[in-house]
Amino acid sequence: MTALINEFVNRVEFDSYEDFRDNFRINVPENFNFAYDVVDRYAEIEPDKVALVWCNDHGEEKRITFGELRDLSSRAANFFTKEGIQKGDTVMLTLKARYDFWYALLGLHRIGAIAIPATHMLKEKDIVYRIREADIKMVVCIAEDGVPEVFEGAIAELGSDTRRVLVGDTDRDGWINLRKEIMKLPADFERPEACAGGDDTLIVYFSSGTTGMPKMIEHDHTYPLGHIITAKYWQNVREDGLHYTVADTGWAKAMWGQIYGQWIAGSAVFVYDYDRFDPEKMLEKLEKYEITTFCAPPTIYRFLIKEDLSRYDLSGIEYAVTAGEPLNPEVFERFREHTGLQLMEGFGQTECVVCIANFPWMEPKPGSMGKPSPGYPVELVDRNGDPVDVGEEGEIVIRTAEGKPLGLFNGYYRNPEKTSEVWHD
Repeated sequence: MTALINEFVNRVEFDSYEDFRDNFRINVPENFNFAYDVVDRYAEIEPDKVALVWCNDHGEEKRITFGELRDLSSRAANFFTKEGIQKGDTVMLTLKARYDFWYALLGLHRIGAIAIPATHMLKEKDIVYRIREADIKMVVCIAEDGVPEVFEGAIAELGSDTRRVLVGDTDRDGWINLRKEIMKLPADFERPEACAGGDDTLIVYFSSGTTGMPKMIEHDHTYPLGHIITAKYWQNVREDGLHYTVADTGWAKAMWGQIYGQWIAGSAVFVYDYDRFDPEKMLEKLEKYEITTFCAPPTIYRFLIKEDLSRYDLSGIEYAVTAGEPLNPEVFERFREHTGLQLMEGFGQTECVVCIANFPWMEPKPGSMGKPSPGYPVELVDRNGDPVDVGEEGEIVIRTAEGKPLGLFNGYYRNPEKTSEVWHD
């Protein structure tokens, strides 16, 4: 058994939700750094273990092992260092679902730089706002979809010296080609004496901005360990399985389902880099690659059940979960009719890992997103902050009087005022 989960938790198996809730504990090593302590550990004990299976709509595919990932991420760390990126610097990654996202992200983790993932759909004004607010030192983006042009406009408007790095097979004036440059650099990277870890900032996400200007959500280096609950006990991934979460790397859902918790639990992750969502093509990929665990928002499931599912062999899927919006009972029933699987709903925000979910020991109730995760003291309160009665609507709050639950954010980056507005009492 090569899954590293045993090195981080007090127990792996539980008899019931109550047993899980009351007794599950995650052991946080001192100065934990995911790139070193997980990727390098797998590369040491089982270098040929598959970490990532990637494909696109153009017939390309890659299977990247942990040994290869260690080398690629080390090259990336050397590249970022060579280009002047240091511990604590902010780097924006706009890479859609290119496989380069994983080694670039891990390269930043290695040097202690702060990764800021972003969607490729941002407009020039959105990028101007992000570069200014986060003091972004470098942008790394795809070469297509007009994304470089939008970044060029934003950087020109700011008059900044933000470094520009491109991921693709073509060059562009004023940009550095990441794929070409990293292959010129060594495949080993010496761990810095002041290696990032613990409560150092790991990653910052901009919120969607639905309630005002986007906020910067800051997570530290213990955040990956919080996703053990997300992956092992909600998504129910298994060792040597292949997990597929439908998510663009610009959103936190990618961190929920495409890297941290899955790898710790020993599962590879699948990434489908599609040009445009097509339910038929997605079903073909689920069949072809024999996905074992699957996570998608209810909207995706709505499209999938409209297809003739009898045309596809989905018997490889052992478990399926959903999050992101309320699950319609009709979608739940139709998917169960075709696959025999009950969709296990969960809830969380960019500010945390999965904090409420239907866990494996529970019989899901359509319309219910489940029960609190271990370590998350969740309550439903009214507008005055008082607990509501059974059957009454309330707002979800997480009590932190006894400490910050593992996986909960540290606050809004560079904005203590906004943090104090939402995190109080």
